[in-house]
Amino acid sequence: MDFSTIRNLVTRCCTGEESWVDSRTVYIGHKEPPPGTEAYIPQRFPDNRIVSSKYTFWNFIPKNLFEQFRRIANFYFLIIFLVQLIIDTPTSPTTSGLPLFFVITVTAIKQGYEDWIRHKADNAINQCPVHVIQHGEVIRKQSQKLRVGDIVQVKEDETFPCDLILLSTCREDGTCFVTTASLDGESSHKTYYAVQDTKAFNTAEEVDTLHAIIECEQPQPDLYKFVGRINIYLDRDEPIARPLGSENLLLRGATLKNTECIYAVAIYTGMETKMALNYQSKSQKRSAVEKSMNAYLIVYLCILISKALINTVLKYAWQADLNRDEPWYNQKTETERQRHVLIRAFTDFLAFMVLFNYIIPVSMYVTVEMQKFLGSYFILWDDDMFDEELGERPLVNTSDLNEELGQVEYVFTDKTGTLTENNMELRECCVDGHVYVPHAICNGQVLPGAAGMDMIDSSPGVDGKEREELFFRALCLCHTVQVKEEETVDGIKKGIHQGKSTSFYISSSPDEVALVEGMKRLGFTYMRLKDSHMEILNREDEMERFELLEVLNFDSVRRRMSVIVRSNTGEYYLFCKGADSSIFPRVVSGKVEQVRARVEHNAVEGLRTLCVAYKKLTHIEYEEVCRLLTSAKLALQERDKKLSEAYDVIEKDFILLGATAVEDRLQDKAADTIESLHKAGIKVWVLTGDKMETAAATCYASKLFHRNTQILELTTKRTEEQNLHDVLFDLSRTVLRQHGNMTRDTFSGLSGDCQDYGLIIDGATLSAVLKPTQEGTSSGGNYKEIFLEICRNCSAVLCCRMAPLQKAQIVKMIKTSKEHPITLAIGDGANDVSMILEAHVGIGIMGKEGRQAARNSDYAITKFKHLKKMLLVHGHYYYIRIAELVQYFFYKNVCFIFPQFLYQFFCGFSQQPLYDTAYLTLYNISFTSLPILLYSLMEQHINMDILKRDPSLYRDIAKNSLLRWPIFVYWTFLGVFDAMVFFFGAFFLFDNTTFTSNGQLMATNTQMMFGNWTFGTLVFTVLVFTVTLKLALDTHYWTWINHFVIWGSLLFYVIFSLLWGGIIWPFLNYQRMYYVFMQMLSSGPAWLSIILLIIVSLLPDVVKKVLCRALWPTTTERIQNADRLYKGHLSEFSPLSSLHAPPARKHDRQGNESLNHAHCRSDSSPSKKLMCTYWGGRPDYCTFNSFPRIGENPRFSGAAYAYSAPGPETSV
Repeated sequence: MDFSTIRNLVTRCCTGEESWVDSRTVYIGHKEPPPGTEAYIPQRFPDNRIVSSKYTFWNFIPKNLFEQFRRIANFYFLIIFLVQLIIDTPTSPTTSGLPLFFVITVTAIKQGYEDWIRHKADNAINQCPVHVIQHGEVIRKQSQKLRVGDIVQVKEDETFPCDLILLSTCREDGTCFVTTASLDGESSHKTYYAVQDTKAFNTAEEVDTLHAIIECEQPQPDLYKFVGRINIYLDRDEPIARPLGSENLLLRGATLKNTECIYAVAIYTGMETKMALNYQSKSQKRSAVEKSMNAYLIVYLCILISKALINTVLKYAWQADLNRDEPWYNQKTETERQRHVLIRAFTDFLAFMVLFNYIIPVSMYVTVEMQKFLGSYFILWDDDMFDEELGERPLVNTSDLNEELGQVEYVFTDKTGTLTENNMELRECCVDGHVYVPHAICNGQVLPGAAGMDMIDSSPGVDGKEREELFFRALCLCHTVQVKEEETVDGIKKGIHQGKSTSFYISSSPDEVALVEGMKRLGFTYMRLKDSHMEILNREDEMERFELLEVLNFDSVRRRMSVIVRSNTGEYYLFCKGADSSIFPRVVSGKVEQVRARVEHNAVEGLRTLCVAYKKLTHIEYEEVCRLLTSAKLALQERDKKLSEAYDVIEKDFILLGATAVEDRLQDKAADTIESLHKAGIKVWVLTGDKMETAAATCYASKLFHRNTQILELTTKRTEEQNLHDVLFDLSRTVLRQHGNMTRDTFSGLSGDCQDYGLIIDGATLSAVLKPTQEGTSSGGNYKEIFLEICRNCSAVLCCRMAPLQKAQIVKMIKTSKEHPITLAIGDGANDVSMILEAHVGIGIMGKEGRQAARNSDYAITKFKHLKKMLLVHGHYYYIRIAELVQYFFYKNVCFIFPQFLYQFFCGFSQQPLYDTAYLTLYNISFTSLPILLYSLMEQHINMDILKRDPSLYRDIAKNSLLRWPIFVYWTFLGVFDAMVFFFGAFFLFDNTTFTSNGQLMATNTQMMFGNWTFGTLVFTVLVFTVTLKLALDTHYWTWINHFVIWGSLLFYVIFSLLWGGIIWPFLNYQRMYYVFMQMLSSGPAWLSIILLIIVSLLPDVVKKVLCRALWPTTTERIQNADRLYKGHLSEFSPLSSLHAPPARKHDRQGNESLNHAHCRSDSSPSKKLMCTYWGGRPDYCTFNSFPRIGENPRFSGAAYAYSAPGPETSV
């Protein structure tokens, strides 16, 4: 037993286990430890059942009702319903109860179905058979019956049933290969290692004889972190302690590959597995539209209370005269007369609240939910967003944020795998200043056409040759690449070429595969790892064997990895590769300046660079290294910290060998997408962990930065030369000098000389900027506000050397700034999850870095280019549709209830309802619900192709422009006006005896024919037709479905009214509506009044729209008019630039006061180009003299810094 084990045992005895409360003890095979060693303390652990469902059969109804009534609107209508049951109200409880019951039932059915699906999935997993070792035999049992401590046998291509510690495998070296695609999406094979002292137990009988105890941490959700140790009892008194880490832990959901079978012990089961702990729900995100809805509801609730209060006061003021106390037919009972006046007033107030409660649209919530749920399928069904290479469609993980896609103001994007393909290829390597290009060399031979380049043969002298080969060996040894000799698919062996077995490389890091494959082209082939020995085939076809002693794994903090190997001659080598910032400070010799110059050159070219260094170790130094690593690995507390300290001691005093440059190509149409986002008024920020030069080159290639962009640097290098305070104020003065106090968001941009700024900041400087200033420092100032002011005036921002947490901090900083802009974060890796969760909308890319980002996102796409259509088309449509839905719902309910309010002035405030109970109940459920639902699903106010080709249309809906208070007030007053037309129009026409008598002049006959319910039915008929036709007038995109639903709804109302009033229904205790509707329609003047009132109601809105379109048209309205002129083929005939509204116009009805910074990106050339609809390139909006526009972007090629002028003039 070594000293560290003794020290740990003593610590445990002395501290009384106090520091071990966060650990658990697992007895392998449920075997007690040998007598006299440790006390056997059995622990209770959960079984292996997975429960992702929310409800059970018994708790579904109470739990679901509780969750639904937590919504304010549902709870409000429940209170109204209970009030109707308790007190004598003018309307039946059915009028509130039935819509509420409908809403609750539909939602419960939807949630119950979703939970039933989850139950089915859980049962399929929990009843899956697994193989367990008991008494030396392999038995089958259901997965849910697995317990902690059971020894499990897993065969190839099977999924691990719980979290397991690997004990042994069928491979001699004790390794197995695993894919974790269901966990993090990485399809690459990862290597896991059996415990060194148990890998010899290769059969069920042998494994069953194992006596061992595992001590490990309690379950926690980090997939990549595990700390534990195993105490193995052999034939000695003291156990052998071995460290356990994430390389020994097989996670539930992962799949065994290329390994016949393994034996492992269960340590975390059921809901304690790491996969289950990652099920935790994300924080609820709310869209700007939902916030507007809630604000409008509060306003309407205030209106409702005001109405009820006014009617209550006026009722008692009117009844103050004894002659008006109560009509003779409604005399109060003695009990009512003796009741206190305040109680009577409160009861009447509640009765009026019930009478007017329909102004709060409860069915709007159900309609909005259905619209979002059904509307999300348009993204799933979009063939343009289908990726044929991956065979994947977009994913919608939540439909609650559909409309938020149309409100994005900031896009925060990762670089690697998001803007780039994450498809790495070694472009060159540099050894002591000599450059080697793998594409010009194959197996050490110079290829034709490669003359004039530094090749292997040009290396100076014998010493240079040795350094060169040492560099190649370092790259062949310092990695975690696996070699796959052959692959069997459907019984056919692949990987065999001309009778010889060929190998291919697999790794969790594409960079490592690129480096090893590059070395293969340069003559050094990594063959395999066998029996802890790495085999290399050198240039002379000689096999070299190096014993792999230690691997110091890569982590994002150190940004490097190392291996310790021993050669055949017994020499110890420590090879290290990593970022230049983490290698150069640890180098003591080598041609640092030459290599540094080449690294900087490659970084400017947009290549990913790594530096390679080494040092030799003596046997004594190696033993000291082993002691440090063993001590750190055996620690259960703060193991990561201790390992980091050990790595810091070990990885120093290097000799620099050289550097590599790997190319990561830009994704298809990434530059076009970014340029379209800029034109749409969206600011794009790139947040990456790469170094500044590499990231900046990618930004130029993707057109985030342009040739005339003035780059502002806020980096560690500059803050070392100048105080951070001074740097910030210098940058602030620079960006504000041209505009004075006007930011770029409010700058009109009419001058083509507007300077375009781009900001670059690194992680270290960002930490200093966000760090709170100390109190009492007068010169400290508020760095965060100054930084935000600089960013607002920059067209693009690049943040490099970012840690994952810093990405989230930046998103949060912008999200919580005083403008409260809508943010979107997009990334493809696990390091992007934090910013994806932080942003208003998170989009994951299903890329090569795994699916963790896609799983934690709100939406997932396969390529960055699909973001363009998702925002500019789907987002635009979603917002337009739901904005109309919300405003229309409030409008039609004002039209519905305000006549009821006016009616109280004519019925002595007696709480007499104007409409029949059936009409009150079905108005929002049946008569007016389907047309607006269909409109909110299918409306296309502008053709889809035009939205894609003219991104600036996105600005017409920016900043929630269609749900601003002026527009809300307009809709409300429009509803009040229409309601007054319905009521007073019917009232004055009704009062005319010549009109109402249907040709008969007798007044008594008039009163008989046209009574109270006839008047209400007349108003309700005009109401239903007006609100439905109002929606028809707002519809731009007509299909047969629209016609069927709109005209069908009106027909349904007529048929229902005929049936409702044409039959004596036996289940009703009243027959007040009998023959009312037929008698009303039998009057010619009634028909005339209905048509006349509908026209008068719709006329003001129609006139207003016609005048605004003629005198002050928005860009959207100009394009709509032109599209009608060309019968839907506008994109084929007309230049869109001529249809844009002049930017100098002050009265923008959409409220867009600002023009985006993208218009300031002008070409320095003074000549103007004429561009008539050329869809192959980008439309130039500054080319028509009759419609002055701001200068457009110059054209750049995909390569960094490459510039090409616009082509020749084009005409149709």
